[in-house]
Amino acid sequence: MIRLQIPDIAPALADSVPTPSQEMEVLRSLPFDELMTRLVNSMVTFAINLAIAIVVFYIGRLIINKLYRFLSGVFVKRKLDRSLTTFVLSMVRIVLYFILIVTVIGILGIETSSFIAIFASAGVAIGMALSGTLQNFAGGVLILLLKPYKIGDYIEAQGYAGTVSEIQIFHTIICTGDNKSIIIPNGGLSTGSVNNWSREDYRRIDWTVGISYGDNVEAARAKILEIFASDDRIVKKFIEDDRKRRAAEELVAHAGDEPAAPEPEKKRGFFGRMFGAKVKPSIPDLPSEKAIISAPVDRSPRVWVAELAASSVDLKCTAWVSTPDYWAVFYGINERIYNELPQAGISFPFPQLDVHTS
Repeated sequence: MIRLQIPDIAPALADSVPTPSQEMEVLRSLPFDELMTRLVNSMVTFAINLAIAIVVFYIGRLIINKLYRFLSGVFVKRKLDRSLTTFVLSMVRIVLYFILIVTVIGILGIETSSFIAIFASAGVAIGMALSGTLQNFAGGVLILLLKPYKIGDYIEAQGYAGTVSEIQIFHTIICTGDNKSIIIPNGGLSTGSVNNWSREDYRRIDWTVGISYGDNVEAARAKILEIFASDDRIVKKFIEDDRKRRAAEELVAHAGDEPAAPEPEKKRGFFGRMFGAKVKPSIPDLPSEKAIISAPVDRSPRVWVAELAASSVDLKCTAWVSTPDYWAVFYGINERIYNELPQAGISFPFPQLDVHTS
């Protein structure tokens, strides 16, 4: 059997890499003319690299500024949230400048792997230290992108209820009915359940009206429905018809106002100017197949006998209203029921206790 002996080349490779002391010995042993030639060549090479690095830096900075302005214009046209716009633009600028600086350092001949390793280790350490803050940050980005609620919505979440006044990157600020500002971290809001009372444009109001045993239920029902019918804010049958009525009233209210300025003609892009392509007119959104097939739902006010309670017959009354009118209609109808039902011969019971003494 023939055995092949492979020489160990590791010591040879280690010996082939000169140490700084060996390089200094080599430089000392060189003649003066050759030493000056090497110094001049090194200086010329460094000057050329420095000039290239300066040119690359200024060209890169110009490109970054152009890209920054372009993205800013796109975000403004898309009406992206201001907080998210500021954050995204800042992150884009920081990342691009980091890439540019690493590129310039590499052109100068400096080893960049050590810089990248330092930044990577620092990023890991910062991420571990700020894990909770980063969770709130990620939740803020998701909220600004997905928009489960917006400024002005009345929401209920994390045990608090109020109107959203600010949506920031790390937290959301809501204002309660008694004008208290509640700061809620976005991490819990993005992963928990949020009740958005303002998301839909119409809502149903429920009342429970207790009448005395022996009172005429039909008379009470008729009177309550009469109260509902006399209030223009309550949907009479279909929500679609109520929307049309409100739109017509708004047009009549603004009939004397000055007409809105016509929209400016859309500018053609670069290829449109070059090749004469015409801008296609915008096509309005067509109704979905589900909206075409489904028929309007009857939302008429209704009154049912909900429960035969201990001392009253409870009537459940429902009506649909526009979301901005919810509380005004709720409290207004409460007052009208209390004032007008007794006029129709309907009495309101109250708990009674019979005490017998011997």
